[in-house]
Amino acid sequence: MDISIVVPLFNEEESLPELCAWIKRVMDANRFLYEIILIDDGSTDNSWEVIEELRKQYDCVKGIKFQRNYGKSAALNEGFKAVLGEVVITMDADLQDSPDEIPDLYKMIVSDGYDLVSGWKKKRFDSTLSKNIPSKFFNAVTRRMSGIKLHDFNCGLKSYKKKVVKSIEVYGEMHRYIPVLAKWAGFKKIGEKVVEHRARKYGVTKFGWERFVNGFLDLASIMFVGRFGKKPMHFFGLWGTIAFLIGIAVSIYLIISKFANPEYMLTNRPAFFLALTMVLLGSQFFLAGFVGELIARNSPERNSYLIEKKIGL
Repeated sequence: MDISIVVPLFNEEESLPELCAWIKRVMDANRFLYEIILIDDGSTDNSWEVIEELRKQYDCVKGIKFQRNYGKSAALNEGFKAVLGEVVITMDADLQDSPDEIPDLYKMIVSDGYDLVSGWKKKRFDSTLSKNIPSKFFNAVTRRMSGIKLHDFNCGLKSYKKKVVKSIEVYGEMHRYIPVLAKWAGFKKIGEKVVEHRARKYGVTKFGWERFVNGFLDLASIMFVGRFGKKPMHFFGLWGTIAFLIGIAVSIYLIISKFANPEYMLTNRPAFFLALTMVLLGSQFFLAGFVGELIARNSPERNSYLIEKKIGL
């Protein structure tokens, strides 16, 4: 199979028929062998009923329905597990991503050798205050911290080698940082393509301001886990050693001072409490490192979701 198209959705019943028809026109025109995987993230409208009807019309349509809303990252993770195509394309269901971009995104993976290509919505039709300005700030910080030179990390329109999506785990709100996850997994050839961004045709956006706070917290998590996820003692042990040595050094200084001057009152001096605090902090960091090592070596399954129905899979 050439291409798997993964579309996470929440309450998008109006746009789904138009989106699938559009995708089919593009794919048939280019003679691709493909599948469309629609992941209903606990919609409260008739999205699943629409998916069932689309399955009857198009054999290429497959569906996954969550029992409740888990979020876009969970939907993508389940979609990635199900894909069969050698190239995987993700896109949003709201018709703001154009399926006409698919052939070029496919070519950049197959012919140009990219591991991942991220869309760049250079010209956007979103609210300047609530989306565009925060998005630019978010992208600048992520670019700086990750070292990945992309303008639009959060663009839903991306293409991947199959090996990439099978090698990463997406959870929480980490769909924004899939390029970062791919980089930490060892996929270094990450590209970018300017893509068309269309004005929303149906409904309203499903994301609020809280996504930016959650996004930066997830970025911090990814940067930490990427560097120390398999070796937490390297982080906690380093800072634990530094804190413990500072505490011991101050303690030795206080003891020498006491021998030099028997009237020297140890417990009345701030240095005594500093030494005590640093020794305790060092011990706690070491303990955290040991616990982290145990968790890293015996981590349970994190991505377990209640799936109510599947069709075509």
